[in-house]
Order: sequence, then C-alpha cells, then structure tokens
Amino acid sequence: MKIVTIIGTRPQFIKAAMISKAIASHGGIDEYILHTGQHYDKNMNEVFLKEFEIRKPDWQLSCGGIVNRSKMLAEMLVGIEKSLLESLPDFVLVYGDTASTLAGALAASQLHIPVIHVEAGLRSFNKQMPEEINRILTDHISTLLFCPTFKAVENLARESITNGLFHTGDVMYDAALAFGKVAEEKSEILSTLGLKPKKFHLCTVHRAENTDNPERLTQIILALVEIASPDCPVVLPLHPRTAIYINNYKLKATIASNEALRVIEPVDYLDMAMLEKNAATILTDSGGVQKEAYFHHTPCITLREETEWVETVEAGWNQIAGFNTEKIIECLENNPKRSEIKEYGEGHAAEKIINAIVCYQDRR
Repeated sequence: MKIVTIIGTRPQFIKAAMISKAIASHGGIDEYILHTGQHYDKNMNEVFLKEFEIRKPDWQLSCGGIVNRSKMLAEMLVGIEKSLLESLPDFVLVYGDTASTLAGALAASQLHIPVIHVEAGLRSFNKQMPEEINRILTDHISTLLFCPTFKAVENLARESITNGLFHTGDVMYDAALAFGKVAEEKSEILSTLGLKPKKFHLCTVHRAENTDNPERLTQIILALVEIASPDCPVVLPLHPRTAIYINNYKLKATIASNEALRVIEPVDYLDMAMLEKNAATILTDSGGVQKEAYFHHTPCITLREETEWVETVEAGWNQIAGFNTEKIIECLENNPKRSEIKEYGEGHAAEKIINAIVCYQDRR
C-alpha cells in the first residue's frame, strides 16, 4: 500500500509524527510526504523535522507567504497534483483544517484517489472562519474519516456522512503523552524565563478574527495588561502575524505599561509543551492549544466566540470568553467544576487509524 501524506503547518508536523511512527511500526505501507510550505522557514523547518523525527519530505512546495488565499490554494493544487501523478498512491492522507488540507483533498479527488481525513468532523459553526469551510469540504470529499471525539461523529452524521467513519481518539493526545515527557527532560524554558510552576499565565493570539480587528485585539491586550502581575506574569509568545498588527494598531505602549506582561519570541513545540504544563491558566484563540491545555490539565480561556472542542467546555476545563476585556477577567476568576474527558482515548489513536486503513484496503 502507498500513502501520500500532505502536511503544511507546524501542528500537522506533530500529528504526522504520530501517524508516520505507527505506519513504520505496522510495516507493509510505503509513506511519501509532501510539504506544501504553508508554514515554512528553512531553519524552523529543519528543527521541527528533527524534533518530531519526521524524515525529509519527498516533495517540498513553496506556497508559504502568499497573502491571497485563493492564489495559495491554486498553487498548492498544481504542485500536489503533479506529485500525485508521479507517485499514484492508494490514498492521500490529510490533517485538520488548513489550506494544505483542502488542497490535498481536492487534488486527490480530481484524480479519484481516496482521501483519508485525520481530525474529521469538527465544527465551530462559524463559516466566517476559513478553517470551517476547509473542514466541511474536506469531510465531504473524504473516503475514510477519523474523528477525535463523539461530537465529531454526530456532526458528520447530521450532514449525512455515515460511511467510512471511525472514532479513534485524538492523535494530539498521543503526541502530548509522547512529547510531554521529552519536554520535561530537554526544555529549559522555565529557568530561562525565570518562571515558577503555576505562577504565570500563558497566552497565544494568532487568528485573523482577532488580529485583523483593532477593537478585538486591543480588548485582549488590555485584559492581559490587567491580569499580569509581578507575582503571576503573563507570558505571550508573539506570533509574527500578531506582532504586525500590534505595531499597526499602536499597542506597543499599552503592552509596555506593565512589565509583568512578558512578550517573547515564538517557541518550539517542546518549550510550548513545558509552558502549557506549568501555566496557572492558558488564554488562547488556538484550537490545538485548547486541547493541549486539557491534556496537561491546565485551565483554559478561549479568546473566541465558539470552539470546535465543546467537550473541553462541558468538562469545565475551558471557558469561552470572546474578546471582551471584562469577560476575559471574569473567566479568569471563575473556578468551574472539572471532570475527565475519556473520548480523546488513551494515547493509541494513531495505531487505531492505521489498523482501520489496512482493514479497509484489505476489503477493497
């Protein structure tokens, strides 16, 4: 069996690390990797490949840095189709909800190659988000759909997608278990920043709905300034996109007004895992970080109006604050009752996914 795996963003590297390891352990499967370059920096790319023990991609596109989404998608389609015609795989495997995900699914469907979607069925029900459109279209194109949650399965059934559906748990939980231990051994981020466990808050902001809106980003920054204190600083690894808008909206002076709001450069996965494990609270607009917060049993406040990971809210680990300064502070002061989330699995999602793919192929 031959599988072409499409990756393009750093979170997809993490998921691919777990699936690729399961493929190698199973045997009898040839995996080829195509990197669209959606997130690409030569130095960071090599660091991530090494960090997650992913071999060098068989094809490397250069689709990063294209501002126009339609143009980026078009360039990905051309590059992916060419690679698929060269390799003629049995399956194309895509992850999540990025432009790379949709491009891989579309290119495969045009060539009548079955699509495998890992992290299928998630819905925020906000079609203003490009990720929501990418998810929906990819799910309706896919032949095999691997869902991390029961709600994801329900979402697909509601859209009349019932064939090729599997609840496997979450490969990101596999990764959290595997790399969390590595982070404890290798990361020195706490000592480097002079942080004490559970004596700081961690914040990430990068989604366009927040960064591209002056009012939203300003309110979030004002909340961080209010929250940060010498005894419990706020650590903000600054996404390049967010840095541009902070400068455009003249928010640097606001940030500088409180030294306890500590803006740092973006960190690698192991350092991020260490920060997540040790933070008192995580404030984020990232879907992946919301889950990772739960994996590390760290309370989370989501800086959006909705979440795909509704079970984290239902279990009390996550609160939806939106962008309002007062609401963010109010959520920080809350202490909801929390319970375990069993549906993410026990750290064996990748193995279940590969076994299901092999069984499907054997029945064809």
